[in-house]
Amino acid sequence: MILTGTIVNVAAICAGALVGRYAGRIIPARIRQTVMVGLGLSVVLIGLQLALKSKQPMIVIGSLILGGILGELMGIEARLESFGLWLQGRCRGAGDIAEGFVAASLLFCVGAMAIMGALQDAFSGTPTILYAKAALDGVASIALASTLGIGVLFSALPVALYQGGITLAADSAKSLLTGPVVSEMNAVGGLLIVAIGLDLVGIKRFPVGNLLPAVFVAVGLVWLFGGA
Repeated sequence: MILTGTIVNVAAICAGALVGRYAGRIIPARIRQTVMVGLGLSVVLIGLQLALKSKQPMIVIGSLILGGILGELMGIEARLESFGLWLQGRCRGAGDIAEGFVAASLLFCVGAMAIMGALQDAFSGTPTILYAKAALDGVASIALASTLGIGVLFSALPVALYQGGITLAADSAKSLLTGPVVSEMNAVGGLLIVAIGLDLVGIKRFPVGNLLPAVFVAVGLVWLFGGA
């Protein structure tokens, strides 16, 4: 059923926020860290599964190069960070609820997993990316709510609107996106998800935000050169 991934994601955020608010302080930090590493390895596996389904690796390479150049020229990563800092600064004096809401909303909405997960939900009906994201967001909600309070719970609303909106929009445009297009989009997005997983396990942080345009560049390259 369409939107299942987003529904599970929202439920995980709500559950994690409630646990974090009322019992988060009794969960040792080392347990949360170990769980996050395990989830990070799972994210790497999901990303690799998507990436290895590519039938046209040159499309993937070209998409990452052109998309990375576009992202750097647009300064997506820096703009996202600046926007987050601006929002947090605006809400710092508004109390814990606002600060928790803003911090969690930015964390859960911004990134390749939210976009690729919503697209996968629309195209395949098996939203494994959003299921993995739900697990990550649930654990993160526990940590955030234990320090920032119940405001984290309300971040479930923008997640529902953002991911659900992308899923519904992609579902309505499904007829325009052929099998080869979706396959290469998933492959590019899969590599970005691998990068997120490597960051989660503490290996290296990549500028994934600046590589996000690569997912959409893949559409154009497949239509131009891939026989879509």
